[in-house]
Amino acid sequence: MVSYGLYVATSPEPDGMAAGTINWITQSSFDPPLIVAGIKRDSALFRAIETSRVFAINVVGKSQKAMAISFFKGGAVEGDRLNGYKMRPGQTNSAILEDAPAAFECRALETVQRGDHAIFVAEVVAAHVHSDEEPLTLREAGFNYAG
Repeated sequence: MVSYGLYVATSPEPDGMAAGTINWITQSSFDPPLIVAGIKRDSALFRAIETSRVFAINVVGKSQKAMAISFFKGGAVEGDRLNGYKMRPGQTNSAILEDAPAAFECRALETVQRGDHAIFVAEVVAAHVHSDEEPLTLREAGFNYAG
């Protein structure tokens, strides 16, 4: 019964861009602006964030279930596209998906590694708003995160 949004997280890696659909994020401070994000520890996305200490969170809109699905198994860069979605590098060099309603870029400050996910405490360093489309939730998408 916990409500989750759907997001595509991206982080630069030496030979491309790591990406994945995530849903465990929350705002944790207004000043400074902080979030916490849970990232699966055995993923390329975790390794990229752990190494680069930066990432972007791209908000998935209500009409973009296909976007969320396309990043379940990571990301592949082809030119200026990530899994077929137009992207551009943000301030942190993480991928900003231009079709996402919004995105924000983060610098990881602390990491808690317990269980199969790591929790990154991160400061929001840049924000991008592309449209006013409402975010898609896990429940609305018909997905179930049972671990």
